[in-house]
Parts: sequence; C-alpha cells; structure tokens
Amino acid sequence: MKLDVINLDGTSAGSVDLGDEIFGLEPRADILHRMVRWQRAKQQQGTHKVLTKSEVSYSTKKIYRQKGTGGARHGSRKAPIFRKGGIYKGPTPRSHEHDLTKKFRKLGLKHALSAKAKAGSLVIIENAEAEGKTSVLAKQVASLGWKRALIIDGAAVNEGFARAAANIDGLDVLPSMGANVYDILRRDTLVLTKSAVEALEARLK
Repeated sequence: MKLDVINLDGTSAGSVDLGDEIFGLEPRADILHRMVRWQRAKQQQGTHKVLTKSEVSYSTKKIYRQKGTGGARHGSRKAPIFRKGGIYKGPTPRSHEHDLTKKFRKLGLKHALSAKAKAGSLVIIENAEAEGKTSVLAKQVASLGWKRALIIDGAAVNEGFARAAANIDGLDVLPSMGANVYDILRRDTLVLTKSAVEALEARLK
C-alpha cells in the first residue's frame, strides 16, 4: 500500500510504502472489541466498596427476647434485612484485569491501524516538529482539517511539538511505543510520522 507523505504546512513530501500485513488487513470488529474491553478493564480502578454486616456502625444489643414474641429470632440490627444494616454480597475492591496473549494484542493493533487506513483516516507526515508555539501549530492543524486527531511519533516525541500540542483541544500526541487500540479508535484521524511507521512495522512484524 502506498500513501502520500505531507508536511505540517500541507505541502507534499513524497510517498511511503506501507506493509499490507499491518495496514492492509480486513478489520474485524470482534478483535477490536476485545482489545478495547481489555484496555478499559485494566484502567478500571475497582475501588468500589460497601459495608458488610461486620462493618456497619450500629448497636450490637439483642433487639428483643429470643422467645415469646411471635417474630423471627433476630439478634442484631446489623442484619442485611434491616434498614441501615450491612449489605449482603456487595462489591468489594478487586482488579478487573483479564489476560490477552501478546500475539492477540499485536493482532489487535494491526487491525486498528488497518481500520484507519481502510476508512481513509490515516495520514502520514514527514515529521512532527515545532518551535513550541501553540498558535502556529493550531493554524496548521485547522488548515489540514484535523479536528480529533492522534499523532504518533517515533521513539520519542519532539519536545517543542509536545509543548505546542498540549493546549490544542482534540489533539493527542504519543510515542510509537504508546500506540494502542483504544486511543487510535477514539480519534477521527490517525497521523503517523515516517519514523512512527518504521517503528510500528518493526514492532509488529
């Protein structure tokens, strides 16, 4: 697959060949769905907690005598059936993570890249460099028509570019090792630098 390469000012900078085994797959929704669920589950804090019968603050005095009332033989107001009693089998802190094999995670990233390429939402730029001026970069981004874009650079993001992009709404910047399925799919446009293409192809082959 061959795509045109542009500069941030919109001028042409040649073209680049993209490997079909990474950018030319037929995207599968089931694989992408499992990857997004895996990522979101890892990010879930799992700190939800309720008070059980042994944890609620309430009197421990026996409510009424054991026999002769004609009622149930209750011994504590902390029982779950009473108002202000403990919660039975409520949520407790836990990890929501589940496993996915490295092979599957690599496949998921390939399908995410292929999905953007097939949708025509993949843009290749020569490099992501700026002098740190947000106003200049914002004008360039607006002229290119990027409203919700993810820019992936090489091994490290240019410091000036990261500083300039920090205050632009809808623009995310990541190094190539930070490329992930969720961030790729949640943005309308995926922008890769030439060094990012090389790094991703080396990582996914």
